[in-house]
Amino acid sequence: MQRIVFYSRPACRLCDDAKRQFAAAFPQVAIDEIDVDSDRRLRERYGMDIPVAVLGERELFRHRFDREGCRAVLTQAES
Repeated sequence: MQRIVFYSRPACRLCDDAKRQFAAAFPQVAIDEIDVDSDRRLRERYGMDIPVAVLGERELFRHRFDREGCRAVLTQAES
């Protein structure tokens, strides 16, 4: 099973929407959510630049869910 890291923060509607859309489009992919406010370095790195979804070293999307971009990266990672 593939796993992505989903950087977000509580009470972020854009984050909630993107996570919901991703989970609906790719139910076979596990999501490990990380609150960027839980770590000073993450907060500095991402600031208001959330949500961000990452598979390994590859960014799937930033700010808004991109179904086709995610599909391309996930498919390539499976090969």
